[in-house]
Amino acid sequence: MPGIFPGPYWLNICSRIRIYSYLCKDNCFIRQMNGKNEISVITDAMLEKKALDVISLDLTKIGTAIADNFVICNADSTTQVVGISDYVEEMMEKELGRSVVRKQGRENAFWIILDYTDIVVHIFKTDQRLFYRLEDLWADAVKTTYKDE
Repeated sequence: MPGIFPGPYWLNICSRIRIYSYLCKDNCFIRQMNGKNEISVITDAMLEKKALDVISLDLTKIGTAIADNFVICNADSTTQVVGISDYVEEMMEKELGRSVVRKQGRENAFWIILDYTDIVVHIFKTDQRLFYRLEDLWADAVKTTYKDE
């Protein structure tokens, strides 16, 4: 779709219709509001609720990826998995005004997925994360680890 949008900016539309993912010079631009970007709001919320092994995967360089970023964490109990999920949703709405587009897995709370179209949040129960190993599946992605300060 070159030529539709002026200058080096264009709208990246893929099969998942990621309408708000603006790209410039092959680098993903994470929207910001009040000085905070979406990834930091999500990871801060996870860490505040004592999530374990919080990471993000930048999938922008992978042509077959279904999102620009994955944010992944785990917790030892289903109650904590639900608590982390609820708090991530609350903080994204409060800090950035973004509502989750789709969510799945809340019924059993072994693996909750929050889909923000360009960012997909995965909150696992610890044993499920070890079984599915998403980080290994997307090993070509740029991985960033987050720690509680």
